[in-house]
Amino acid sequence: MPAKGKHRRPKSQRFTRSIAVAGTGGAALALPLMGATGAHAATPTATVSSTQEKAATAQEKATTSAPVSAKKTATKTYAVKAGDSLSKIATDQSVSGGWKKLYSDNRKAVGEDPALIHPGLKLTIGKKAASSGATEPSAKSKSSTGSSKSSKSSESSTKTAAETTTAATDTASSSGYTLPVEGATVGTAYKTAGSMWSSGYHTGVDFVVPTGTTIKSIAAGTVVSAGWGGAYGNQVVIQHADGQYSQYAHMSSLSVSAGQTVTEGQQIGLSGATGNVTGPHLHFEIRTTPDYGSDVDPVAYLRAHGVTVG
Repeated sequence: MPAKGKHRRPKSQRFTRSIAVAGTGGAALALPLMGATGAHAATPTATVSSTQEKAATAQEKATTSAPVSAKKTATKTYAVKAGDSLSKIATDQSVSGGWKKLYSDNRKAVGEDPALIHPGLKLTIGKKAASSGATEPSAKSKSSTGSSKSSKSSESSTKTAAETTTAATDTASSSGYTLPVEGATVGTAYKTAGSMWSSGYHTGVDFVVPTGTTIKSIAAGTVVSAGWGGAYGNQVVIQHADGQYSQYAHMSSLSVSAGQTVTEGQQIGLSGATGNVTGPHLHFEIRTTPDYGSDVDPVAYLRAHGVTVG
């Protein structure tokens, strides 16, 4: 009996130790597996969170910078004041590129002479700022774009020349004379008396037209003067083949310069209200000399050359 007891006790002890070892080994193996699983599970979550945070930050920066870009491309209108010059305006308004950039952007309004601006003229400042943020094209794209622009510019110039020729032909008369403006009504007549004129009477005839109406040379001739004429505002004086001179005053802009040869019906500028006026119109005179005080009846002169004046 004691022998049997001894035989069973060792087996029981070995069995117990075996279980303990197996249990300990299982726990040791299970812990790294669980730890690794937890680590791998946490990694995607952290990556997604980081990506979402970066996207939100980028979106916030884009939203914040948008108004700044819009502000940079904004333009504004400036009304010329007495004593202004393009150089002074460019300096005061901090125009990038100086007066040359200001003149380039407003050449249509200013005319051929950058020194000829008058109070009340509207200038656009920052006109082409929006194009400054454009992506720089590649060398190949630049070449292609340049060719395209050159082609369009040439086409535009050809079209403009053709339109000018057509317009001149349409307004030409058999006598070689035409009205200085189309479809205008006559306002103050020639020789109307009044203390508002230094001569005591109106030295020309007024054609009532809105600002921006095309003003044309009544006949072929040579431009004697084109510029600021004091009370006459912006004016042009042209000498014709018969030795007489035509004067066009109060214009908003000029398209010709002194010494230039013009044809009948050619545009010489746009109507306006510059100088001593109460509203937009064209003051038109015929003179025997280029100077004030040598006026003759402009309506009678036009009619004598086959032009109907309403």
